Formats: sequence, C-alpha cells, structure tokens
Amino acid sequence: MKTLVFFLLLGCGFFTANAQETNVAFKIINQKGDPVPFASVSLRRVVDSSFKVETVTDSTGSASWVLKMGQYLVSVSSVNYDLMEKGITVNSESPVFTITLQQSAALMNTVTVTASRPLIRQEDDKTIIDPESLAASSTNTFEVLEKTPGLFVDQDGNIYINSLTPATVYINGREQKMSRADIATILKSLPPNSILSIEIMRTPSARYDASGSGGIVNVVLKKGVKIGLTGSVHAGFSHGEYGKRQGGFNINNSKGKFSTYLNVNYGFRNNFEEIGSSREFVTDSMLSQVAYTTFPTNSFYTGYGIGYQLNEKWDLNYDGRLHWNRSENSTRNTSTISRIADGSVSDKNEARSVNKSLAIGFNQGLSSRYKIDSLGSEWTSDLSFSYSPSSSEQMFGTQFILPSRSPFSGEGDLKYSSHTLTVQTNLLRKLPHDFTFETGLKSSNLWFENSTEYFYHTSSGPVKDQARTRSYNYVESISAAYLQGSKSYKGFTLKLGGRAENTHMIGRQLVPYDTSFAVNRTDLFPYVFFSRGLPKIKGWEPRVYLIYRKTINRPGYDVLNPSVRYVDPYLLETGNPSLKPQFTTNYEANISVGSRPIFAYGINKVEDIFTNIIVAADSNSKVSVRTYDNLGKNRETYFRGMAAIPPGKVYFFVIGAQYNHNSYDGFYEKKPLQFERGTWSFFTYHTIKFSPLTQMTINGFARFKGQMQFYELGPFGALNVSLNQQFLKKKLSVNISMKDVFYTYNNEFTMNQGSIKASGYGKSDSRRYGVNVRYNFGIKKKEKEDMMDVDMGTK
Repeated sequence: MKTLVFFLLLGCGFFTANAQETNVAFKIINQKGDPVPFASVSLRRVVDSSFKVETVTDSTGSASWVLKMGQYLVSVSSVNYDLMEKGITVNSESPVFTITLQQSAALMNTVTVTASRPLIRQEDDKTIIDPESLAASSTNTFEVLEKTPGLFVDQDGNIYINSLTPATVYINGREQKMSRADIATILKSLPPNSILSIEIMRTPSARYDASGSGGIVNVVLKKGVKIGLTGSVHAGFSHGEYGKRQGGFNINNSKGKFSTYLNVNYGFRNNFEEIGSSREFVTDSMLSQVAYTTFPTNSFYTGYGIGYQLNEKWDLNYDGRLHWNRSENSTRNTSTISRIADGSVSDKNEARSVNKSLAIGFNQGLSSRYKIDSLGSEWTSDLSFSYSPSSSEQMFGTQFILPSRSPFSGEGDLKYSSHTLTVQTNLLRKLPHDFTFETGLKSSNLWFENSTEYFYHTSSGPVKDQARTRSYNYVESISAAYLQGSKSYKGFTLKLGGRAENTHMIGRQLVPYDTSFAVNRTDLFPYVFFSRGLPKIKGWEPRVYLIYRKTINRPGYDVLNPSVRYVDPYLLETGNPSLKPQFTTNYEANISVGSRPIFAYGINKVEDIFTNIIVAADSNSKVSVRTYDNLGKNRETYFRGMAAIPPGKVYFFVIGAQYNHNSYDGFYEKKPLQFERGTWSFFTYHTIKFSPLTQMTINGFARFKGQMQFYELGPFGALNVSLNQQFLKKKLSVNISMKDVFYTYNNEFTMNQGSIKASGYGKSDSRRYGVNVRYNFGIKKKEKEDMMDVDMGTK
C-alpha cells in the first residue's frame, strides 16, 4: 500500500500554467550545435529596465525563468565566445529560445583564457565546483579535491561531504568498485587540468545508486571537446621527509565530427606514516605499539577516448583508463607490554614486514546519447568494464627482545583479481507544462577472487601457515530500476522519485575451511525534492531546497567473511556473516543565493549501524579481536554555513563552517551503549591577484573533536599556500607551493567503549614544498560562421 501511494503521488499534483506568466527556457549552443555550459545569461524587461534577472546555464547549456509575457533584452556571454545581445518576445506558453554564440576571433590564436565563473554553484539537488582556479595551484586531481571548499579528505583517501560517513566516488558518472586507497591512487595520477567539473551530491536523486549514504562526489573529466588541437605538458616535484615527482601531458583534438583526447602521467611518491597506540588489557597491563611505515610507489596512468557525432541527434563516445602501480612498503612495529602500576616491562618485540606489490587497473567504457528534442530531452546508455589484477609478496619477521627467544619469520604470496561489468540506460523527457520525466535501468556486477598462501620458516625449511592461508571467491550483483518526475510552476520545483534495488551476494571460501554464504534481498528507496524561490533581498534571489532520501550501506565480503586473519601477535581480525545492512534516512534543507549555496541543515537517521569494533579474545588473554557488529541506531544532526566574494576581482575568498552532532543508542559487547559527540569543521579558500599574471592561493581546514567510528580525535587541520606566475601570454605557468605549513595534519585519538580503553596518535609526511610547471599549447581552426538569429521562442 505504501508503494502504491508513493507512485500515485509521483503522477499527481501538477498544474496548468498561468496564461499571463509562463516558464521561459533558453538553450545556449555554439556553431556546431553543442551546448555551452556555464554561460552567463541576463534578462531585462523592455518596459521596465529595473527588472533584471541573471543566472548561469547548467551542464546542458540550459537556463529558465518564470516570466510575464512581453518583450525582453537577453545578454549571453561565455569563455571563448563573443557577447550576444538579442531582443525576444514572450507571447506563448512555455517557449524555448535557442541562442547560438559565435566563437571570439580575438581568441583564435590562444588556448588559455580567464573568466569570472562562480567557483561553487547550486544546480537543483547537486553542487557543482568549477575546478579552474583550484587546478592552477594543484599538482594532481586528488589535491584539487583536498582544496575544494566543503570537502574533507582524510589521510586514508576517504572523502567526506556533510556526514561523518565517507562519500562514494564516481568518475564520469561511474561508481568505482575498488578500495578507497586504490581510488586515491588513481586521482593522484590524474593531472589537475583534466577535470571539467566536480559534482557534489549530498542527497542524490533516485537516478543514482542507493548505496551512497555519505553522498556522491562525481569527478567529470574533460574530453576532446575543444575546437582544433589543444593540450598541455607538465612536470613537478615536492619534498618533505621524502620526495615526490611527476610529469605528463594531455592532448585534446576535435576535427569535424570526431573528437579525441589522451592523458598520460607518471609519478613517483614516497610517504611515511607513524601510528602509536596504548591499550589496556588484562589486569594492570598496558600494550604500547609504535608502527612506522614508508610507502614508495611508482605509478603510471593513461586516459584516452574518442567521440563521434553521427548527426545532430546521436553522439557516441568511447573512453578508457589504464593505471599501473608498483610499491615496496616497509613497516617496523615495536610492541611493549608493561605494568600500569610501576611501568615495569614484561614483554617487548619488534616486528618487521616488507610488501612488494603490483596493481593494474584497466577500465573501458562505451556511451551513447540521443538528443530527442531542443528542450533537453535525451536518452543515454553506458556500458563499462574494468579488470583489476594485483599481486603482492610479503616478507615478515619478529625479533623477541623480552623475554628472549628465537626469532620468528615467514613469507606470503597474495593474489587478487576483480572484474566489474556495469550496464545502464536512462531516459530524460521534457514534457509540456514544465514537466520532466526520468526513468532508467542499471545492472552492476562484481567478481572478486583472492588466493593467499603464507609460510613460516623453520630449520628444515618453509612450512605452510594454515592460520593465514586462505582462498575465496565473491560475486555481487545489484540490479536497479528507478522512476522520477518533476514539475516547475511559478518559481517552485517538485521532484518525486523511487528506486528499487535487488542485491544478490555469494561468498565462497573453502580454505582454510568452508565459510560460504549468500544474500538475496530487494529494497525500495523513495526520494523527494522541493525548491522554491524566496523574495529578493537587495537584488539577491535566494532559493530554498528541501530534500528527503533513503539509502543503504551493504557490508562487503571482507566484513562478512568469518575466517580469522592474523594482524600481529596481539590482534586478530574476523568478519561477521550475520551482519544486517545499514539504512539511512536523510532530511536536508538548504538555501542558495544567486546559485551559490550559503546554508544547510540536515538530519541522518541510521538503523542497524554496523561498524568496526575491538573485543577481548577472553578475559585472560593478551590478544584482542577486531570484528564488526550491528550496534543499534544513530542520529546525526548537521548544519553548514558558507560565505564568499564572487571570483574575478583582485581578491576572492570562500569561508565556511560545519557542525556534526552524533548520538548513538544501542549495545556494545552486549551492554547498553549511549554515546554522543559533536564535531566542528572549518574551511577556507582565498586567492589574491597581485597582477593579471601573478596569483597567490591560501586554503585550509581545521577540525575539532573529530570522530572516526568510536575513536575520538583531537584537533587537527592543515594550511596550504601557493604562488602561481604565468609567462608567454599565459601559456607557461609556474606554481610554487607549500602544504601543511604548520605541520598540523596529524592527530591524537582515544577510545573508551566497553572493555576497550585505548589512546594514541598518528602522523605522516604531510608538510611538503613543491614546484610545478605547466605549458599549454594549441592550434585553433577557423570555422564558417553561422549567423543564426532568434527572435521568437518555439514551443
């Protein structure tokens, strides 16, 4: 019954347009008929020059207003195009005006231009970041995300938006079915100017997977969309405790109906991580550990693609990515057991391990788009396949200092392989009376294979370590269908949607023993979006957005697998096959002014939280077990505020703050759990133009009373400074940077839950000095001008 009522609401409640006031749509295109995104559009009423509205076109080159019928003067401007001014007459219901911009002749011999586009703007239920100014002071895409106001990126590569749950990362609209560390490696291999835009979806619509409880960050990469041949060559290095260097090039070429692009990047980076911890266990005993790890890595990345425009309706695109990483990590872990009363040491050992690994990622995608009409209706389809094999050789050993005994050593051979196949199709239809209809299907399939063999050394030779050796296969298939519709009327927009997902998981492990399991379930996820314009305040046009969404967080195989895994002499790890999925219901209200978000308030209600916990193996053992459990429910309340000066002048800044309050109510180690924690986060971004060719950038963040699961974090943050100088008519750019100026990107942590009482610290090679050089080149070809003129709208 609830489902029936929901879909009845989806098709009801829409109204006919007022005869004197109607929605007026604009489609901004270039001479080839391609949309011009992020163009500035202003509108003045002829009979009342005091009436003026302004906006920026979305990614499809579209913009719209609710206007009274009459005559207006339209002004459109965009990078690389001449200013277009035109008179129009609105005398019909829901007209659509198509305006063609002419390429600027003054820019035919250069490819590097500047424009006063907003850094951050709100487009319905997503925030869009223009990365141009961020890329100028960055050496890779990962750094661009680190500098994006409102995003928080931790040392493990997790990206946070509004919640303390990590966001899901998409590249070109495709979810990356890999670990956070692997995704971070890819982003660190991408040159910063390869990004077209960053889309932040705190509460994604029914079109997107329901698994994004922490929101979605979609990195949209540039393709060969420029006229003629353009590109850049770049190289740079940075140094802290260890060094990093990188270099590469990218080329975009468009000729006729074909467009191609190629990105190639190589990098070497080294880093260290030091983690110290102290944990109480048994009576009057303290385990203290200090682990120091270095991460030297060589990486190679290439992205390539080709686009073909069959005709004015059909576009086809093929793109691929290949990344290759070789690393040799080395860890030294010193463990000491002492009495709390007098500090006397009873046990001390030093464990060392070396991991030599090779990881390869191969991703291929084929997409198509059919433009149904000039209103923006389209049918898109996407097929992508990825293959990611990796292997690792591990050497390890433990030297026992107190009490003294023979050392222990061994080796391991680890092999992983994953295949991902995703097929999806989406239909977006613009209908009369400002009604938009969307529907689509998606199938995402993952095949994962693991084979791990461990041996320990004896005087007679290597012997297989049955406790660590394992082999398993894992298959995950998620099939989804969604339906949503939206209606705009007199300044407001209502969007209702629903998504159904079937989850099918099969895990098979036979070594060291059978732990096979299967999961099969179907869930429905509703979505509601409402926005409305508010009265003007001193010429500004505020708009309010209200959003409701439900999401799911599914436990993966590593979380479900009950096989016991050895971590160190004092810690074992195991999964929990009885885990239930975690459901989150999100409510958010936010306000934007002039398409710029300024305030948001939201609530996340989480049921059946599953999280990492540490429990004692037994009351007398020195060994603890790290596992997962459903702990109960959580209510997270957050608000976020942001202020900015629009870019384009001598000084530009963005400042913001966010507060998250988490309240847990459940059970931990079969005992009642009540836990509350409030976290403050502050972020800022500044640019100062000393001259048209010289610019300084300052960005940073600070977090107080942070939280990671049940670990309480001390204050930490980072301040970054860079100076950018341009030469040779802005084709050559030299950037000097310093990251984490005050070396504050490290933290202390404590945990006091159940029987676990622990504290510690973590730090890494975060303070770095660097230089990056980039040269832009390009050859642009003149095209025959199309002096198309628009006076009257079309229906």
